[in-house]
Amino acid sequence: MRGTGRSPVVLGQGLSLYIHVPFCDAKCTYCAFASAPVRPGDEKLYLESLKREITARAENSPAIATLYIGGGTPSVLSPVSWDALIGIVERGFSFSGGAEVTVEANPGSLTREHVELWRGWRVTRVSVGVQSFDDRRLKFLGRAHDAAQARAALALCMDAEFSVSLDMMFGLPEETLRDWMTDLKTALSFGTGHISVYQLTIEEGTPFARQNPALPEGYAQYRYAQWRLARAGLEQYEVASFARHGQECRHNLNYWDDGEYIGLGPSACGYVNGVRRTNAPRLGDYAAMTLRGLPIISEERLEGERAARQAAVLALRTKYGITWKNFAKRYGAPVASAIRRDLERFPADIVTNGAEASSLTPKGFRLGNAVWAEIIS
Repeated sequence: MRGTGRSPVVLGQGLSLYIHVPFCDAKCTYCAFASAPVRPGDEKLYLESLKREITARAENSPAIATLYIGGGTPSVLSPVSWDALIGIVERGFSFSGGAEVTVEANPGSLTREHVELWRGWRVTRVSVGVQSFDDRRLKFLGRAHDAAQARAALALCMDAEFSVSLDMMFGLPEETLRDWMTDLKTALSFGTGHISVYQLTIEEGTPFARQNPALPEGYAQYRYAQWRLARAGLEQYEVASFARHGQECRHNLNYWDDGEYIGLGPSACGYVNGVRRTNAPRLGDYAAMTLRGLPIISEERLEGERAARQAAVLALRTKYGITWKNFAKRYGAPVASAIRRDLERFPADIVTNGAEASSLTPKGFRLGNAVWAEIIS
């Protein structure tokens, strides 16, 4: 189903909600997200502050259609703190029928108690940050788990009958294509309905940036993943995401469909009524600001052609691409025509330009940065 219209995300009158948990077991060498190892008293401070933010933001909010609890590492929170977090969310929001609720987990901190709590609540999906099944590569990445723990965590989530997503990483120093093939083979052996693949990149301010290691191009690994995962029945529906039919992440589809969402917690971003808001990233600053009001440190209104071009880039991250009738209705025919002309400069093996929609081909996904740069420039 390429280039046939908008994504199948259906939120109705609901809203998407993201909650950021700013804790982790240990800081991975490549990670640029707002997170830090938890210290005594941090969990209590976080929960108290989150409760204040929810009280300030949740009034008159529509029912939640998708909730994504990410980080950091949400499974670092103790079961006691998780029980408190669930109570805070339930008192602050209502949920629509069939709501999708996703929690991120790392193998090193996930326990059976976590799984039982989530199973007794609303959680429908668990995204497990495996990255690799090779202990040597996990150590290089600074991960707080080994391959045996990764296998055990996946088995625990599968046995609990969650919809399980598995994150994998490629493009590590000295990684061969055969190494990557072995990792994907192991990942597929669990039979999960969703796998995401990410290329290792060097982010400013991380230990990797100071080490500046030589990284392989990664093109061959990504191309192999496209072929191998499709052969296993997982269709690529987004540049980094592959899923069996019906197991696509609705929360992320709402992002790529330029939908609205609330962001709660340190560093969280939200997008409502055309305004993007970002919270204070450090727990201490975030907590202090919630005592006085909302913990927002920046606001940006997206409008006009700039908003349209950003929405086009988001849509082109997915196999569904841009539906021109809907896009023109939302952003105006002139800018829609201008973006279509930009896309028509690319050959047919990169961009499929149909009468109703335009989308990237598998090769286009591999060269996506060049296409997106043409639209944004």
